[in-house]
Amino acid sequence: MRRSALPAAALASMLLLGACGNDSDDGGRPVPVGEGGGTTSSTPSESTEPTTTVSAPTRPATSAKPTGQTQQVIVRAGNFASNPAVQGLVTSYPLYFQALVAKDDTILKKRFPSFFYADVSQGIQDAKRNGWVMRPPGSVVVVGARSTDDGTVAVQTCRSQTTQYWDPKTRNWTVVTPKGSPEVIEMIKTGVGWLPYRLATSKGVNCASVRYPA
Repeated sequence: MRRSALPAAALASMLLLGACGNDSDDGGRPVPVGEGGGTTSSTPSESTEPTTTVSAPTRPATSAKPTGQTQQVIVRAGNFASNPAVQGLVTSYPLYFQALVAKDDTILKKRFPSFFYADVSQGIQDAKRNGWVMRPPGSVVVVGARSTDDGTVAVQTCRSQTTQYWDPKTRNWTVVTPKGSPEVIEMIKTGVGWLPYRLATSKGVNCASVRYPA
């Protein structure tokens, strides 16, 4: 996976419509439910409240509550809720999920760093071309968070089965993962808070023991 040689401070100033593009190992294309994630597991607590898909990310929030509108995705931060980067993910993930469900990367292009947009847009185009459907509601559970040498924070997540694409032609998930699928998103601090910077390899993330709220 490609890494930028610039320091985190310089990267932050280039974000939102202006960061670079990136390759990712296995998070770049949304995949459907089924057997198995990676290798290391951790058990999230049920303390963090769910969030919704109604607003764009502006500032990181310690918790996000449903607004009464239809809830498309629940994000559980569990034991990692106090981490500012995780708070940013809780706030911004619903918008990311909205783009996946709608198969429209326009929102991502306008609101997210270009590294992240480049990682995700191809998967959205693949879904559109193949007629895949992502069926809400879904849920995402944070199972880890660690700082990287680039000044980002890699947030490890597990996405529930219903957060994946369904292939109506084969009547099956595009990738069979009955325990959900791992996804690692590197977060970076910007002038408007922590935002998804790029997708990283999910190697080592095990979703087998995760309990999803939806």
